[in-house]
Amino acid sequence: MTMSKTVQDLLMRNLLEVFGERDPVKRRAVIEAIYAPATTFIDPEGSYSGWDGVEQAAATLQAATPGFAFSAFGDAQVLGAAVRLRWAYGPAEAPQRVTGTDFALVNEGRIVAMYTFVDAHYAARHAASGTA
Repeated sequence: MTMSKTVQDLLMRNLLEVFGERDPVKRRAVIEAIYAPATTFIDPEGSYSGWDGVEQAAATLQAATPGFAFSAFGDAQVLGAAVRLRWAYGPAEAPQRVTGTDFALVNEGRIVAMYTFVDAHYAARHAASGTA
C-alpha cells in the first residue's frame, strides 16, 4: 500500500468509523488507532484536544443527528502530509443535507490536526432555525 493510499484511508476511516459510528466503544478504538494522542480537532462547533476531544465532538454530532449517515465525494486528495476529503451527511431521504470538507495534517501515520469545514449554504440555511 502506498503512503498516499494509507493517508487517504485515514480520512475515510475518520468519516465512517469515527464520525459515522454510533457505538462509542468501536468509535473510541478507531480514534486511538488513527489520531495522535495530542491531536487537535476544529469544526464550526469548537476546538477539541486529544482523543477525548475527538470523542466528544463525534458523540455530540451523533446525538444531534439520529438517522444521518456520511458518504464521501470520491477519494481523499493527498499533498505531502496534508489530506482533504469532501463529504455529505444526512438522512436517507436527503443524504446531502449537509456537505463539507475535512482537512487533516498527518504525521507518522496518524492524524495530528483535523479541520472540518461545513459548506456555507448549509450554515446559512440552518443558522436561524437551529436545525441539523
